[in-house]
Amino acid sequence: MDFKQLRAFLAVAETGNVTRAADILHLVQPAVSRQIRLLEEDVGAALFERERYGMVLTDAGQALVGYARRALLELDRARMEIGTSRSEISGLVVLGLLPSTVDVVSAKLTAAVAKAYPGVRIRLAVGYAGTLLRWLESGEVDAALLYGAERSPDVETTPLVEEPLWVVGPEDAGLQKNRPVPLAEIVGRPLILPSAPHGIRTLVEHACAVKQVRLDVAVETNALSVQRALVLGGHGLTILPPIAVAEDLQAKRLTCAPLADPALFRSIVLGLPTNRPTGQHVQRTIELLSQEMQRAIASGAWLEGRWLGA
Repeated sequence: MDFKQLRAFLAVAETGNVTRAADILHLVQPAVSRQIRLLEEDVGAALFERERYGMVLTDAGQALVGYARRALLELDRARMEIGTSRSEISGLVVLGLLPSTVDVVSAKLTAAVAKAYPGVRIRLAVGYAGTLLRWLESGEVDAALLYGAERSPDVETTPLVEEPLWVVGPEDAGLQKNRPVPLAEIVGRPLILPSAPHGIRTLVEHACAVKQVRLDVAVETNALSVQRALVLGGHGLTILPPIAVAEDLQAKRLTCAPLADPALFRSIVLGLPTNRPTGQHVQRTIELLSQEMQRAIASGAWLEGRWLGA
């Protein structure tokens, strides 16, 4: 097994097609097929089902994907560390960001890291908290923003931001920032919510149990983009932190109001692994991330956020 085989394997796994993988790797198709065949011989199992419309991972292939990604990630980290001066803070930092936070911090963080630490390269991985937690535990990310409800013995968390959950609807819903909406008032109205065990859904379900009400969940989706599109299309209301739809609120495509009786809040925490050391280049990057998050809150770019960090 070698890294060329793993790169070919991941390229085919991600594209589902040997020809497209060959284009990405700048190889001819037979060379990619040969790398896959050699890897299958090495592991002693078929990694793909060759189907009419493409290459589909077998159970063995699914199991290998995570290991292959981590192996190549460690190689990239080593190259960055070896290829720069020992006196310079350098290396690859893989940072996990939540979908609702990526737009407000990614550009400013990238610029801040490039200015302060030219030897550091950052890779931004976007996912929901449960996914980011798994990546953090397995070593696929070095640090991640998570929700406060996420727990793991292998992850240490530090609270950074508290933000409220608001009712969000299309323009004609007439929701207003200065007119909170009681939970009971949205009973009977179609809602678009994440499916359990997403953090927002857990908070909403708990509030419903306390108030002894039942909401009409018309659609469940764990994709923020789909949630937003369905609300824009008039298919129902949703419950989100305002930062998740900041651009739509500014453009008046959506309206929102604080959720009341009860008011709901979620916290965003920084997660770091306890089962492996955190390098200086990672520490410096998360310090800059913390600073950019504070600036976003102070400037109002992070709508309704409240800083909890030191």
